[in-house]
Amino acid sequence: MAGVGPADAIESRCGARMSNTIFVLNGPNLNLLGTREPELYGRATLADVEKLCRTTAQRFGLTVEFRQSNHEGAIIDWIQQARAEGAAGLIINPAGFTTTSIAILDALYTLEAPVIEVHITNIHKRESFRQHSYVSLAARAVIAGFGIEGYALAVSGLASMISAKE
Repeated sequence: MAGVGPADAIESRCGARMSNTIFVLNGPNLNLLGTREPELYGRATLADVEKLCRTTAQRFGLTVEFRQSNHEGAIIDWIQQARAEGAAGLIINPAGFTTTSIAILDALYTLEAPVIEVHITNIHKRESFRQHSYVSLAARAVIAGFGIEGYALAVSGLASMISAKE
């Protein structure tokens, strides 16, 4: 249907309009983005990432709940909040929890909305212990190695997935 964007396509099973909000969740140490290992992660800050996500989402008529925590439980609480609020989708950069958190994986499994996993670096070219992701098991897509631009790609991809649900 021409002229229908992701925000128009967000329908629940009962036909009622769901939220046009996407959650963007960031794991441990991403609060140090721009100053921590800039040769690896670049000089952009987490505030820059948030601005990029909001600007990209706005093009699709979506709003963003953008959060970061160094605490696994907080991330799980936010995933459950996304579920309870009927979020249209979720983007997650689990950072250090990528390779360790079955609890985050289990929380992601409760979502009906699509999940996209994002990594600033290409985790497959890094140390072997960084190359396995539990989160990938629940993700519809994984974006890695594009720097912070990966977040914009994730928002665009999520908007496309939301539109395809119609």
